[in-house]
Amino acid sequence: MRLTPDVQKKALAVGAFVLLAGGILYYQLSDDTPAPRPSQPVVVQGTRPTGLHTSTGVAKDVGTAPTQLDPTLKMEPMLVAERLVYSGTGRNIFSATSAPVEIPTAIASARPKVTAPVYTPPPGPPPPPPIELKFFGTETTSNGKRHAFLLHGEDVFLAQDGDVVQRRYRILTISANSVLVEDMANNNRQSLPLIVH
Repeated sequence: MRLTPDVQKKALAVGAFVLLAGGILYYQLSDDTPAPRPSQPVVVQGTRPTGLHTSTGVAKDVGTAPTQLDPTLKMEPMLVAERLVYSGTGRNIFSATSAPVEIPTAIASARPKVTAPVYTPPPGPPPPPPIELKFFGTETTSNGKRHAFLLHGEDVFLAQDGDVVQRRYRILTISANSVLVEDMANNNRQSLPLIVH
């Protein structure tokens, strides 16, 4: 089988790409320089490390100034950071049985305690005076109308619905056990219960 010139060009391009990719991959993975082994870890007790610590426990500045920018990887500062071991304060936040947290007691507030004034509403209007009538019985006439016997002091009144007693009290409704009376001077309605002797 004979290949056409187009197929030959494509095959050559694919082969060149595979060779180039293989060469780049080999170059990237062929660095056989052994990494230096980290020395004994540095244990920091009780506080979080705020900087990089050397084996003497003193912070060492490993940063660079803008004039000293160098893109090469420096292994020594990385190994120092790798040797750090955070031991914490002994409390495990994921365990209910770990050491309890000591909560400091609050100190007294510097602000004086101010109590809010108690609001008292303004007094409303006085309640209307009670109606001075007493209801002590009813009478039903032959035409079916009901009359109420009312007592004011020593005076006795016989009134039906709509009557005015002592030029002040209008009788609105009379029932067997109570009378609804309106005090026309105060626009006050009160129900007078039946007084049983």
